[in-house]
Amino acid sequence: MSQKVKFFSEMGPLLLFFVAYKFYGLIPATGVLIIATLFSVSIVYYLEKRIPIMPLASAIILGIFGGLTVFNGDEFFIKIKPTLVNILFAVILLGGFIKKKGLLKYLFDGALHMNDDAWLKFSLRWAVLFLFLAGTNEIVWRNFDTDFWVKFKVFGMLPITIMFMITQVPFLKRNMIEESKEKNDL
Repeated sequence: MSQKVKFFSEMGPLLLFFVAYKFYGLIPATGVLIIATLFSVSIVYYLEKRIPIMPLASAIILGIFGGLTVFNGDEFFIKIKPTLVNILFAVILLGGFIKKKGLLKYLFDGALHMNDDAWLKFSLRWAVLFLFLAGTNEIVWRNFDTDFWVKFKVFGMLPITIMFMITQVPFLKRNMIEESKEKNDL
């Protein structure tokens, strides 16, 4: 899948959500987000014949909590969705950490090559980020108005995640194993 398609499949639903929110409010925008996400996941499946686990889990939780938001007309459900998704991912990664399995190794599907100890540390770092995002979402939706929360959701969480990824580049550079060296070690 090309980087453009990947970018639009990930960001398109969120941007459509923001535009719909500006014109119609949170409840209709949530419906738009659900439909756009289902469309996006379908496109990814059509192109790759599989759906990566994180977008799939996020889409399922969105379907449940977004559906409750639309059905009940209650903003609470869509506002806690990022908290729940981030806690779910953190718990999965922390469970792997406790069992001494760097689960991100399987998620990256061979795109990065590191030893198991580095994968374990990398997974723990991501778990901490997910817990931070969950906590931050809780603080924002409970203490600020819906307009601020929507802006944070759309334009705050992504930059935080990108900044985190940038801070991980030195770690990745230190721990990357060249594929040919990795094969020789086997």
